Amino acid sequence: MKYYIIAGEASGDMHASNLVRALRRQDAQAEVRAWGGDRLQEAGAVMVKNYKDMAFMGFVEVLTHLKTIFSLLGLCVRDILQYRPDVVVLVDYPGFNLRVAKRLHRSGIPVYYYISPQVWAWHKSRIRQIREYVAEMFVILPFEKVFYAQNGMEVHYSGHPLLDELSRFSEDSGFMERNGLGGKPVIALLPGSRTQEIRRMLPVMAETARAFPEYLFVIAGVKHHEALYQPYISENLRIVYGETYPLLAHSTAALVTSGTATLETALFGVPQVVCYKGNYFSYLIAKHLIKGISYISLVNLIADKQVVTELIQKDMNAQLLKRELAALLTDESRNRVQDEYRTIRLRLGDGDASGQTAAAMIHCLKKN
Repeated sequence: MKYYIIAGEASGDMHASNLVRALRRQDAQAEVRAWGGDRLQEAGAVMVKNYKDMAFMGFVEVLTHLKTIFSLLGLCVRDILQYRPDVVVLVDYPGFNLRVAKRLHRSGIPVYYYISPQVWAWHKSRIRQIREYVAEMFVILPFEKVFYAQNGMEVHYSGHPLLDELSRFSEDSGFMERNGLGGKPVIALLPGSRTQEIRRMLPVMAETARAFPEYLFVIAGVKHHEALYQPYISENLRIVYGETYPLLAHSTAALVTSGTATLETALFGVPQVVCYKGNYFSYLIAKHLIKGISYISLVNLIADKQVVTELIQKDMNAQLLKRELAALLTDESRNRVQDEYRTIRLRLGDGDASGQTAAAMIHCLKKN
């Protein structure tokens, strides 16, 4: 069968790549064309566009790039209609992907959605669009299946695909020596993968690092953002590129920008402070729209309680970040957080979520 996959950011690219590998294992005739990143390409997809050209975040940022976004949208839909896949698989990235789904509605090409938009937090009006334009929804968070059922939709849940990604990771005993990181315990800095995130998070994280000279702070860097990191590199603040998992495996604690990275950090058992600071007007709009949830991090959302501290907007400052990090670096706090992490891990399924999701997609396609 012919699959067309659209992933608009790094985490979507990662999960989509594991899905593609599973599809290719189970469908010997699978052809995959995609919008995504290096991971999808490595998995065997023929790439049309890299997600780096699509990574806009926040209301204000999106508004300033509307012309580019609609140009990309038109290009994407035209390419799909020319390719005529058996199914289009949309991966998260709802601002773009739901528009694709709408434009394909009468094309005769079924649209599946993998990794739900966060309609349980905000934009609940999107449920109507999903009902109308999406043939099958495949969710990755345990509470999403219940949420959709309460809103009149049956969806597929096979666990969280991060467990698949972590199962591919093997301990790298040479990581510290290879990167010249020996001598002090490590605290990981995960400032995000987008330009706007790094510019807002990293200065505060770097200022915090100066208050803990007994630790070595290490940025999990993205190579194409190298210039953004360089002003902050110092004796106790280093950087590694493309080695986030080995870094987490060797870290005592972490400062993490809200997103998939918070759950990755939890699954490595690393105590963390979750950070978020966006464009002020985007934040005000989001605060107005978000209803019914108390947390922004996946860790706390899955636990349905505060397991890790979240410093949001004005609270994301060096004074509070220093205080919260210091509190994490005690044995009592570390043990408490790691106990909670183990409970969260049990809620994410038995593994092979990508394989089970691929099997469910193929079954749906054959059934219809």
